[in-house]
Amino acid sequence: MMNLVDLSVGAFVQELASEQPAPGGGSVAALCGALAAALCAMVGRLTVGRKNQEQVWSAMASVRDGAEELKTDLLHLVDADTKAYNLVTAAYRLPKGNEEEISKRNAAIQSALQVAAQVPLKTLKALSGMPELARQAIELGNPNCLTDAGVALQLVRAAAFGAAYNVRINAGSLKDRREAEILLAETETTLQQIKKETERLEGVVDKKVG
Repeated sequence: MMNLVDLSVGAFVQELASEQPAPGGGSVAALCGALAAALCAMVGRLTVGRKNQEQVWSAMASVRDGAEELKTDLLHLVDADTKAYNLVTAAYRLPKGNEEEISKRNAAIQSALQVAAQVPLKTLKALSGMPELARQAIELGNPNCLTDAGVALQLVRAAAFGAAYNVRINAGSLKDRREAEILLAETETTLQQIKKETERLEGVVDKKVG
């Protein structure tokens, strides 16, 4: 089976629009994060080597390299999220004709739900590194790329909230409430951090754009 990230843009969008429930919002959240990282990497490349910006070449090279690494991680999570959803679907389809089957099915469902909550949390944690990259792209990057960095910022915010939604919905169905609370607490802490940083930077972009 071909990975989602190997599809053309048009084919991915068509797959997303189909009657199949996956890929869905979790994969899109990871993709938004990957696109944000790609934009930051682009800003880095369009700044390094540019005349009159020699003083920021080193910083923007680090932005470029860090964004490339996050892009790779987030692209992996595009497919990981869909695979996690498919695990849940497969678990719910297991037979439940007797007590033994019911017990195995329930265990499989809980195990799959845990994975389905952990994957978007990984997306959210990966995204936690994006506001700093976006900040440097906005404040130090090639001025001609300001709106590109601004779009990256908005994608980070959308991706973070989307990933958090998916953690919450799956953690909410976990019977192990202690595990669920750990997942939810980490989600809330990370989301609020990203929200605070992106909101501040949004003001910076608005002021620069005019």
